[in-house]
Order: sequence, then structure tokens, then C-alpha cells
Amino acid sequence: MQIRAARTDDMESCVAVIAALPDYFTPSTHDDVRRELPTGPAWVAVAEGTVIGFVIAPRRFHAAAEITFAAVVPHRRGQGVGTALVEHALAALASDGVVVVEVKTLDASAGYEPYVATRAFWEQRGFVQIDCIDPLPGWEPGNPSAIYAQAIQP
Repeated sequence: MQIRAARTDDMESCVAVIAALPDYFTPSTHDDVRRELPTGPAWVAVAEGTVIGFVIAPRRFHAAAEITFAAVVPHRRGQGVGTALVEHALAALASDGVVVVEVKTLDASAGYEPYVATRAFWEQRGFVQIDCIDPLPGWEPGNPSAIYAQAIQP
């Protein structure tokens, strides 16, 4: 597996990754990936010439970024691909002056089982939940957003 900066020609491959995860990403997010990936920063994991996962982490402010998308194809989940992508993204962001990274995901109060593993993934990588907002602007009401953050350098 190789991790590299995402390119515009990776866009539909990244959309295919989230399309394969309908329990986590609605069809409306496909256009979000198409809009965000070209502006990045973003990285892809490639195995045997195929994109198997990706992370998009746009800067929000000078020293802050948000991971807006992180996904791995179903048959490669649990194999360290997501961890490698996130670690790569955090290192690249830190080297570019980012000191804090935010992630939003579905809060536990929603009672939606597939996201138990998602929250555990972020927590195991050092992210801490700092808030829950419902409704979060841009999210449908009834989908409470867990806001996670991690300081990646002092």
C-alpha cells in the first residue's frame, strides 16, 4: 500500500469508496467529495493501482484543519489503512503549521450502531469529543454531531 497526495483524477475513485459505505455516507456526500478533493489537502491509499481509502483535511484557519472525509473500502477496513491515512495526514498538517485538527461524526446519542466503531476509531487515535451539536448547520435535524479535536503539536 502507498499513501500519496490525492490528485483530481482520483476524485471518482474516492466517490466510489464512500458509495461502497452506504451506512456511513449518503449520496448527497458524493458531490461534497467532488467539491472538496481538488482544493485539499487530501491523501489517498493505493493498493495494486486502486484507491482503497482517502482523507480530506481542509484548513479552516491558519493553525487549524478539519478532517471532513476519511473512508476505506469495506474489504480493507480493520487492516490499518485508515490509521495509516490519518497518521500521514496529521504529520503533513503538523509540518505545515497546523496545531489542532477537528473531526465531526455522528454522536452516540443518535443510537446508530455503525458509528460506534467510527467514534472508537477517532478516540483510539487521540481525538477527544469536545461538543455535541444538534442540529449542526448543514446536517439534517436529528443527526447530532459529535465534535472531536486533537492537538497535533504544541
